[in-house]
Amino acid sequence: MIRYLYIALIIVFTLFVILFKFQNLDTVTVSFFTASITLPISVLIIIIYILGMFTGGFLFSLLRTWFKAAVTKPNKN
Repeated sequence: MIRYLYIALIIVFTLFVILFKFQNLDTVTVSFFTASITLPISVLIIIIYILGMFTGGFLFSLLRTWFKAAVTKPNKN
């Protein structure tokens, strides 16, 4: 039963992504120093979202490591 719920959620999510893609077909030009690229708004938003996931994951991992290091007591030999 849960399997069908997951399949239905994946289908609904996929439909939303496709709808988002077709509603945002306008292009934008992104410039960084001398380089520039022109791409659809929807592609730009998806790229920024993915970069945000990576940077957020790295930051969370770094903070968790710092917290564990701060909580652990040093060994006195």
